[in-house]
Amino acid sequence: MNNNLWKIASLALLLSACSSTPMKPAQVDPSVTRPINTQQENTSAEAPAAPNKITIKTVDVDSSKDQMSASELAKRQIFFDYDSDAIRDEYKGLIENHAKYLAAHPQTKVVLQGNTDERGTHEYNLALGQRRAAAVKNALNIQGVNDQQIETVSYGEERSKQNCGDEDCFQHDRRVDVVYSGQ
Repeated sequence: MNNNLWKIASLALLLSACSSTPMKPAQVDPSVTRPINTQQENTSAEAPAAPNKITIKTVDVDSSKDQMSASELAKRQIFFDYDSDAIRDEYKGLIENHAKYLAAHPQTKVVLQGNTDERGTHEYNLALGQRRAAAVKNALNIQGVNDQQIETVSYGEERSKQNCGDEDCFQHDRRVDVVYSGQ
């Protein structure tokens, strides 16, 4: 019985050691169509043997679509429906543009400021503003933006227009403002 316990403990230790060993990903040289083996280097004076030829089919890409104009990035407000943190379809392209910019500039940081209209309690509006900012953050994360680049804050109704009387006035307060660092 004691011998079986040692065998199980040894096997568990071996398996846990194997699963915690990080694997080094292969580096790829863009000028060559095969992975570079960083574990072994050819130190002999002989020329290396010709690698197996790999053919990769390439596709032409219109790079003009990848370039964003300043006017597209100047749009910094994402509006929401009443009592909702769901991102409307009309703002998904705007979020995608900011995500492309942030992913291409990993040193850039952004603050997402959640806002609500003046209806509702102070606590509820702070929570709703935070949920709206978190929804935009999640959308940016899905598009490849690093979590460390994004900060969220909720202002609730603190920045709303006071004494709004109609829906047109309220809808301007239900938003997330995208503020880049240094602005």
